[in-house]
Amino acid sequence: MIGRISGKLAAKQPPQIIVDVQGVGYEIDVPMSTLYQLPATGAEVTLLTHLMVREDAHLLYGFATEQERTVFRQLLKISGIGARTALSVLSGLSVADLHAAVSAQDSGRLTKIPGIGKKTAERLLLELKDKLNITVSVAPAAAASSATADVVNALLALGYNGKEASWAVKQLPSDSNVNDGIRQALKLLSKSG
Repeated sequence: MIGRISGKLAAKQPPQIIVDVQGVGYEIDVPMSTLYQLPATGAEVTLLTHLMVREDAHLLYGFATEQERTVFRQLLKISGIGARTALSVLSGLSVADLHAAVSAQDSGRLTKIPGIGKKTAERLLLELKDKLNITVSVAPAAAASSATADVVNALLALGYNGKEASWAVKQLPSDSNVNDGIRQALKLLSKSG
């Protein structure tokens, strides 16, 4: 398994890039979220990768963050979801937005992604419901302030799922600071549970 590639970014032809590693050019498919984070052509780049071996090809997929690669691998485990669809999901939604959509069971956000219909969106929500156990480093769309995002991340780190964290944050006053927000959210969650 090729887990990471470091080299010179030789070309960008979305959704594919070429990374030159000591004279060998690796063709790597990347989601748009990773493509936007890449440096200019000719600069050094390091990507986490996932190698898929098929009868007719060896395909390499690259990601800027461990979270993206983890979600990509999780998506591949779902029946009927291939690498192209998984890349489309990661191109259409950030990891944080996907986490928020799954937590809220919001199929509407998924159906806005090209190639994802209503049935596929519902299957994704069902399959990912208890499997996206990642701490998101960015605030979900519903979280307007950085303080709110910090409260959500703290609750996720304490073992609450995304749905519980989102519910608790929605109950808080909009002007709460991080410490008060966490304290109040924990009180709310202890009463509801």
